[in-house]
Amino acid sequence: MRKDEFLIISNEEIAKYIYKMVLKGNTKGYDKPGVFATLTVKECYLNRPISISMVEKDYITLVYKVVGKGTELMSKMKKNESITLLGPLGNGYELIKDIESPLIIGGGIGIPPLLNLARKLKEMGLTPKVILGFNDISEVFYINEFKKITEDVNVFTLNGTYEKQGMVTDGFEHGDYIYACGPMPMLRALSNKCDGGQFSLEARMGCGFGACMGCSIETTKGTKRVCKEGPVFSKEEIIWED
Repeated sequence: MRKDEFLIISNEEIAKYIYKMVLKGNTKGYDKPGVFATLTVKECYLNRPISISMVEKDYITLVYKVVGKGTELMSKMKKNESITLLGPLGNGYELIKDIESPLIIGGGIGIPPLLNLARKLKEMGLTPKVILGFNDISEVFYINEFKKITEDVNVFTLNGTYEKQGMVTDGFEHGDYIYACGPMPMLRALSNKCDGGQFSLEARMGCGFGACMGCSIETTKGTKRVCKEGPVFSKEEIIWED
């Protein structure tokens, strides 16, 4: 974990309330799929945790949703401004070589970190199947980026305004192994349809690096911090709340 200054190369809206920010700086350690960073935003006391979507040489891509004051201020940042990142944080996904047909499933703003995961699996010689879920066509993003990696990309919208109507769980009957990121209800539903997998959990964070214990959860292996021991947990570790 370290603190680095990055230069903003671009910061643009790519879907409704969804922004893509490209940064240039020290990317060492950020290439593992599923890790994240916290960003220093002026006028905000706490840093904002944002997952890393893609890393290419000296460039990091972040995709975030405007949901409050911090991300709204981020959306107004301009090219050539600087921003401070604390990271890399979290454990990220473990890449498993002996899974013949890995299934990648993302919902909404949980989708961005899965792009780098898909690329890494492809580099290992695997061909992942991707299922993406959105509420509405206005929120759809990254479809073409995933299709550059694998032809097997399936998209669901709850209201049927883009491709198939339904939820991501409608995209398959059963999965041997799933890599997933998205809202908790989606992850819980997916856990009932697979033998094993890795799930990136969402949680409200304070420090982002394990000191404040604010994002602690109970697992089958004891109390763990989403920001430190997570955000990625195995299916067997997660205790789903009733």
